Amino acid sequence: MLDSITVFVQNSIRIKSPQGLIYIDPFQMKEEPNDAAFVFLTHDHYDHFSPDDIKKVAGKNAVLVIPEKLEKRAAEVSGMFKKVVTVKPDISTEVDGLKFETVPAYNLIRPFHPKSSNWVGYIFLIDGKRIYVAGDTDATKEAKNVKCDIALVPIGGTFTMDARKAAELINEIQPEVAIPVHYGTAVGKISDGDEFAKRVKEPVKVVFKIEF
Repeated sequence: MLDSITVFVQNSIRIKSPQGLIYIDPFQMKEEPNDAAFVFLTHDHYDHFSPDDIKKVAGKNAVLVIPEKLEKRAAEVSGMFKKVVTVKPDISTEVDGLKFETVPAYNLIRPFHPKSSNWVGYIFLIDGKRIYVAGDTDATKEAKNVKCDIALVPIGGTFTMDARKAAELINEIQPEVAIPVHYGTAVGKISDGDEFAKRVKEPVKVVFKIEF
């Protein structure tokens, strides 16, 4: 399953599934594969909603999945998709055979991602595994209640959890594997990955996917 997950930069992620390739928050894509069956967006910040990068990955007959509040802004790219699905936090649904859930993604104190915006992370159900892509979030009560096998969590700080808080979250939810994201480029240091790995306790395995 881990071989099916690619992390480019920030929260730009690709997951291979039996239903087709899933891209989450495509950003700074170096190539134009146009092979996505699904494009999922977590929120509206420039490094998560990038129309130029969405155009690079969207395949023929692809589906776009977005939070409700992003619907108007996404109009500039929605025409290239066969279908646009809007979501809210705390739902479980299926689109074209792909099962997924949404998890609220927000800051507890800082103002960058208010809970009222209804931004989301996603849990994908693929090949019997639950893969959690947290999005830009702090260690909220909802994140602490997530049940997953693989967790991709932000660790860069400033706009999200830092390495310490992210490790605390992982130690609480106990996935099999934790993959740090959202660090080393626009925010956070490359060394944050090592700090995160040092703080995550066994038996959780930390796997690095971003290549710097």
